[in-house]
Amino acid sequence: MVFSYNKLWKLLIDKQMMRKDLMSMTSITSTTMAKMTKGLPVSMDVLGRICDALHVNIGDIVDYVGKPQND
Repeated sequence: MVFSYNKLWKLLIDKQMMRKDLMSMTSITSTTMAKMTKGLPVSMDVLGRICDALHVNIGDIVDYVGKPQND
């Protein structure tokens, strides 16, 4: 499965936040952040913590893109 977190990255820019700021606010590990950077799935718990921290809905931070072409 492939996800797009482009909405999240844009939201961080709009809020003048860096990824490390988000990691601090939500206790997200660097491994989880790397997964998100690559468009890989992360747990609903992580997405929920991000939504809580940024006061947004899940659709405001992630889109489901589909399966990778090589599957």
